[in-house]
Amino acid sequence: MTSVPAAAQQTNIVVRNDRGGVIGQRADAINRIRALRQRVEIRGPICLSSCTMYLGAGDVCVDPNATLGFHGPSSYGRPLTHADFEYWSEVIADHYPTQLKNWFMTTARHRITGYYKVSGVQLIRMGIAQC
Repeated sequence: MTSVPAAAQQTNIVVRNDRGGVIGQRADAINRIRALRQRVEIRGPICLSSCTMYLGAGDVCVDPNATLGFHGPSSYGRPLTHADFEYWSEVIADHYPTQLKNWFMTTARHRITGYYKVSGVQLIRMGIAQC
């Protein structure tokens, strides 16, 4: 077992204006954050698309004034095959608390253009820690 240096465990990641990116790359980054036991602070004002996956980083908090934007997986705005859509939807949803995951899987993932906006206040009500 590899030990994690204490300094790495203390490092906070502050998210301010993140418009998202490639789902697989974000999932890999979140796995590294978890391994290093880093804290993620979503302070906004914008956290869109794959940025919302930070909610599953372990030690995470959200500012009440932050706005997170949710939509389903696509290939740069183009629809995926059914199998890929289902797979990547699950990858994204697995980073959310249960209530948000259920909403994402029934509603938000079906939106490919634009976003459903969820406020930090709403996420705090769902049990995400407040920064």
